[in-house]
Amino acid sequence: MSNGRVAGSKVTCEGCYFHQNDLCAVTETGPCATFRPARPGGLQPPRQMSFSFRQARRLQVAWAFPSPSEQVALHR
Repeated sequence: MSNGRVAGSKVTCEGCYFHQNDLCAVTETGPCATFRPARPGGLQPPRQMSFSFRQARRLQVAWAFPSPSEQVALHR
């Protein structure tokens, strides 16, 4: 049974951005929780979803209370 993960290359400490730039403070061997892949562009934040606005809704409400002058006219 598959657990939904894609088989990929094994993560190693040598492939970490912090290790390659002598910024790693972890003394344990193997990858840690702060692993970030070393890329030519350096550390890059993950791409975020773009936000798009919906079209403006109708400006007129479907139902509203009558104005005070309309209420007076109704009760005369």
